[in-house]
Amino acid sequence: MSLKEAIKAVEDRGRAIGHFNFAESTVAEAAVEAALELGVSVILGTSEREREFLGEEFVKAIIAQYKEVSPPKEEKPQAASGGLAIFFNADHTKSLEKVKEAVAIGYNSILFDGSELLLEENIQRTREVVEYVKKTRPEILVEGEIGYIGSGSKVREAVPEGIQLTSVEEAVRFVKETGVDLLAPAVGNVHGMIARKNADATQTDAEPPLNIELIKKIKAAVKIPLVLHGASGNSDEDIRAAIKAGISIVHINTEVRIAWQKALHDELHRQPGEIAPYKIMASAKEAAKKVILGKLKLFNNIV
Repeated sequence: MSLKEAIKAVEDRGRAIGHFNFAESTVAEAAVEAALELGVSVILGTSEREREFLGEEFVKAIIAQYKEVSPPKEEKPQAASGGLAIFFNADHTKSLEKVKEAVAIGYNSILFDGSELLLEENIQRTREVVEYVKKTRPEILVEGEIGYIGSGSKVREAVPEGIQLTSVEEAVRFVKETGVDLLAPAVGNVHGMIARKNADATQTDAEPPLNIELIKKIKAAVKIPLVLHGASGNSDEDIRAAIKAGISIVHINTEVRIAWQKALHDELHRQPGEIAPYKIMASAKEAAKKVILGKLKLFNNIV
């Protein structure tokens, strides 16, 4: 099953594919195990900096390993998402040179992120990426991004400055002039998570709501799959509404990282003398898997 086919399968059922970034193997393993348990497809992503940290050969090996993963023999009727497959996305790639590297590595999709550029330059450079990818490996899906939702996976005290929503007119022009397969619009989503502190110094989630009507209008106008970045912290109700409105892929990163870091921190304090990584990191992997399982159930309407 190709990524294009997997997207069509979830769209036909009013569901979405979960996308989770990884910068070391435990989160990748957690995502694959969660997808296997539920019998649903999943996308594993690595940004430019995550790819640099992991190393090109390691990423190639991970992709080769998980492309061979088979679904369990027993059927998962509650999932009904068109089957299970593990896909890989070269997330937030910002130059044609890095796009070429991602093509050579073997990703199923590539996000060229020109969201910080002026629209004209974003269109021009994204079109160059599409032309190269389709000439070299036409089966790779190319994603473009317009609007601005901040950058970086972090917990913030306020919405980042300069947030810019995507207009329907911009979306139509961008898709028409670039030929992208997937579009990531700015629809009220924010990279990272917003958490304001109460008077008692506890943190309260304060994620801005998604603009569901804007998602509906963009989807109706561009007629290609939409990708929701920065979905960490958004309510289940907002996510369900966004999928119903036309979102086909949902990115979660910060929530997984927070759970992973907290579990690792707690384990290091619980076992200060332990130096075996597999003993220390097991709880971090399980914490990440718990978050990913919950998100995959949400995206696939699994009770």
